[in-house]
Amino acid sequence: MPQDRPVLIAGAGIGGLSLAIALARRGLACQVLERRQDPSEAGAGIQLGPNAVSILTRLGVAERLEPTVGKPEALRVHDGSSGRLLAELPLGRWIAERHHAPYWVAHRVDLHKALREVAASLPGVKILTGCEVASFEQRDDRVSVQVADGRQFEGSVLTGADGIWSTVRRQLWPAADLPYSGKTAARAVIPSSEAPAPFRASAVGVWLSPGGHVVHYPVRGGEEIALVAILKEPWPGEGWGLPVDRDALLGRLRIFSNELTSFLARARDWRRWPLYDPEPLAQWSRGRVTLLGDAAHPVLPFLAQGGVLAIEDAEVLATALARWSADPEQALAQYEQQRRPRAGQIQAASRRNGWIYHLSGLPAFARNLTLRTAPGERIMALYDWVYGWKPSVV
Repeated sequence: MPQDRPVLIAGAGIGGLSLAIALARRGLACQVLERRQDPSEAGAGIQLGPNAVSILTRLGVAERLEPTVGKPEALRVHDGSSGRLLAELPLGRWIAERHHAPYWVAHRVDLHKALREVAASLPGVKILTGCEVASFEQRDDRVSVQVADGRQFEGSVLTGADGIWSTVRRQLWPAADLPYSGKTAARAVIPSSEAPAPFRASAVGVWLSPGGHVVHYPVRGGEEIALVAILKEPWPGEGWGLPVDRDALLGRLRIFSNELTSFLARARDWRRWPLYDPEPLAQWSRGRVTLLGDAAHPVLPFLAQGGVLAIEDAEVLATALARWSADPEQALAQYEQQRRPRAGQIQAASRRNGWIYHLSGLPAFARNLTLRTAPGERIMALYDWVYGWKPSVV
């Protein structure tokens, strides 16, 4: 791939920066076009299973990130209304030994900072802010990208890593729809010092209810706790980080036990996002242009794999571009051949998990009975296909 025509990456989020680092580690130059002047990650927490941590280790990011992460020993599942502990599933040493990498939880800002610092330190990576991709045009051996202020950039390949509202995807597939799932995610963080003892444990907590569910886990080296409340509700409007009426939210959270709601009431600043559940795209790539992460496969958060999928995408795409450097279209075809089935499986499993989390009546009773009686190791082993993923040799 001629080095005077770098790989162009639209978006400096988790996926875009992971791709930039992975390309640089393979000797390929890239330019990252980021629309924001001061890019930062929205949201609060992110769960990074062994499938993500193993890649971050190879990319040289894990060492920089590790001082800020939480390292949960278990995943504790509760009945939301009674607060009863249903199951304690092993993480910690058990999952690290099983999949040769640990399970981490982190603040998204800390992950983004680590990725950005590593990317900026590598020769061949150029991060350009204030560059909102407006359109692109393909020619025989290059892609020309025009940004909103009129500047143009040329590259050998363009990757749309520009999120769920991807401009690159809209130009490739203008008819692709993003239907609202009927659920929102409200997020907040609180200092661990303000949390009751049970919530300061080194664990991921999940509380299940027919009307929604709550997840919490330690971040910032255990100094803060990230909270996520998924609730069924009418369309709240488009956007990330929508303001939340705190009193109204706490009122809706009364479907959960007093123990949990009194803990959630300690969070002062909540933000929410609508969750989308589109059908998988039939194709990600056209010519020398492809998609990555949420731009390619928006996924519901009920398996905690959305950001992780973007990191996996980056590893596979960089490997393909390095191997087929003289034939970028073949590289993109190989990347898509590997990644589309995996992304589709995760999308389907995440949707199924959401259905299981929100069961009511007899189905919920049967779910809870299974969780109480099945060994935790056996339940976690059902997800070996998620956490044990390794990139194939392209």
